[in-house]
Amino acid sequence: MTGNDHPIGVFDSGVGGLSVLREIRAALPCENLLYVADSGHLPYGSKPAAYIERRALAVGRFLLGRGAKAIVVACNTATAAAIAVLRAEFSVPVIGMEPGIKPAVALSKSRVVGVLATEGTLNSARFRELVGRTGQRVEVIAQACPGWVEQVERGELTSPATRDLVRRYTGPALERGADTLVLGCTHYPFLAGLIAEIAGPEVCIVETGSAVARQLRRRLEAEGLLTRRTSPGAEAFWSSGPEEVTSHAVAVLWPGSQGVQPLPAGFAAGG
Repeated sequence: MTGNDHPIGVFDSGVGGLSVLREIRAALPCENLLYVADSGHLPYGSKPAAYIERRALAVGRFLLGRGAKAIVVACNTATAAAIAVLRAEFSVPVIGMEPGIKPAVALSKSRVVGVLATEGTLNSARFRELVGRTGQRVEVIAQACPGWVEQVERGELTSPATRDLVRRYTGPALERGADTLVLGCTHYPFLAGLIAEIAGPEVCIVETGSAVARQLRRRLEAEGLLTRRTSPGAEAFWSSGPEEVTSHAVAVLWPGSQGVQPLPAGFAAGG
């Protein structure tokens, strides 16, 4: 196998990163993709930064061991906590992500932008720097959304409990006049339809999975790593959590998947 034909590794604390994986698949239809749901350690958003660093390194090493030619950190919290150490440790391209405040500022007419994310993302120095750099011309309302990740992990995208949680945590920003909502966690795009229904047609919803996919393609092109295959690529899935739970969620969020494999014990344990 040449370097071009090696797969791309993608990971998140659970199945939320599948929202990024679908954008990568759309942008790079011939690439093979490896996905790790670190579900045994979710949610990252409530964990200390040092814990997330250790998990990111462990999962990254697993993906490199499977031949990954690039790693995508499909998690805003893990990007904030661990992207620097991953780039220092690994020689392959490492692509991270951040909440789309810049495009939200460009879209907002009311000059009020809501950012929906995990506590870990909102409390990070990286997020504060992002707001200072891109959000100075608007009021940025940062809102943690406890429970949203867990509902997506259960595959409950439209249940009454999920609807109540979405209404509860979009309410503060909407009540203060936000006309743009930023989905700052990769789990949240799976709730985008419900968020749009509750927020109303006048509110724009911003997510960044497609931007991550474009950046990944640019990096692979620049380094001569794009596959030369012309046949459709395949996906493989692993999880550090209960296999049946993750398998159910993956089946809901990625129809046609061929099941989820358990991570080896050395990578699944610890933190």
